[in-house]
Amino acid sequence: MQASVAIAVMGASGRMGQMLVKLVNESEAAHLVAVTERAGHDWAGRDLGECMGGAATGVTVHADPIEAIVNAQAVIDFTTPAATLAHAELTAQARAVHVIGTTGFCEDQLAQLAHAARHATIIRAGNMSLGVNLLVQITRQVAAALDADFDIEVIEAHHRHKVDAPSGTALMLGQAAAEGRGIDLAVARESGRDGLTGPRDRGHIGFSAIRGGDIVGEHDVLFAGQGERIVLRHVATDRAIFGRGALKAALWGQGKGPGEYDMLDVLGLR
Repeated sequence: MQASVAIAVMGASGRMGQMLVKLVNESEAAHLVAVTERAGHDWAGRDLGECMGGAATGVTVHADPIEAIVNAQAVIDFTTPAATLAHAELTAQARAVHVIGTTGFCEDQLAQLAHAARHATIIRAGNMSLGVNLLVQITRQVAAALDADFDIEVIEAHHRHKVDAPSGTALMLGQAAAEGRGIDLAVARESGRDGLTGPRDRGHIGFSAIRGGDIVGEHDVLFAGQGERIVLRHVATDRAIFGRGALKAALWGQGKGPGEYDMLDVLGLR
């Protein structure tokens, strides 16, 4: 029987953090060894169970990530780009698997993660769900089959509290479309239209972001041609799908060598 994997959850007080704690505690293949919150947070230094409104569990909420990572075999991280970069250095030193669901990285930060992956197992995805990763594959195939006479627009909707746009998932889909077309997304990307923008540039990939209410996550990839449209769609109704994917990635990463992986690797879709 395979031993239970020791998991640390970073940023335990957030919606995803609490969801991950619940999923790890329910898992027969993993167990929770530590959680973190930023220094000065109300939860820091307290028992996790009491913070979540239940009985004491014996798991302390650490303000120092080193204390959480030192005993973990895998770290699940849905925090902020700056925090995730700091965690990446520590997980590399601890030889722990680093599962990253954080979004909003700039190119320089992604380069820093790539450097950390020379010494650590990093599994990073803008979206951890099975359905979205299948959608990424389908988007790449459809984009490859259709020429630039079909305009591509990625439309995404999320809850009012989301701080980055376009979403990490939208960028995954845009990148897949660009790869299917054989073009550079950095050159073809078009977003934030306002005012007299002029006509759309042929071959560009557009992004539109909606923020409101408690929308978990909705993503459409629109291929608009003359006289016809193709719409590929994924709707998330429960953020537990992201947590289950992250936990699956943490288990999958055990024994893997250093490198950057994503959910296509985890799901065997690469």
